[in-house]
Amino acid sequence: MKKIFLGLLALGLTIPAYTQDVKVEELSEVVVRPMNYKYLNAADSKSAAVPVKMLEREVARYDVTEADFYQDDFDFYTVSFFIPDGKIVAVYDDDGTLTRTIEKFKDIALSDGIKTALLERFPNWTVTDNVYRVTYSANKGAKKVYKLTLKNGDKKMKVKMDDKGTFL
Repeated sequence: MKKIFLGLLALGLTIPAYTQDVKVEELSEVVVRPMNYKYLNAADSKSAAVPVKMLEREVARYDVTEADFYQDDFDFYTVSFFIPDGKIVAVYDDDGTLTRTIEKFKDIALSDGIKTALLERFPNWTVTDNVYRVTYSANKGAKKVYKLTLKNGDKKMKVKMDDKGTFL
């Protein structure tokens, strides 16, 4: 039994050594292009919902210079991005740099800061509808506003808040 085990062990260790063929392949050239990091730093908040982050990253990653409609003659390009939860209209310059966006998302998950601020100020009210809007400009940065509809029995109220939970 001991000899069979040692024989199988020796066979198991030597067979893989003969089956490996080393192939050397030369890879094609890769061009690394930075994303629109200024937009991501300004618009991408840690407390935003997952669909918002996902679409904002897609906008930052998009390369308008690789698109079929790209021509050197135009000064800017307007590109729309859609998901069921919202949309982003982005403007790129002729170099492919993101210059401004308009974003609108409906009925997304609210951050903890917003929920806490609402509970402190309006304890018996519930959120029935919400809209998250972001306007980004390369010169001014991003402005983020939540428009919330609150309901308490027959009463309705509309409230505006920033992404940190401050009432506007």
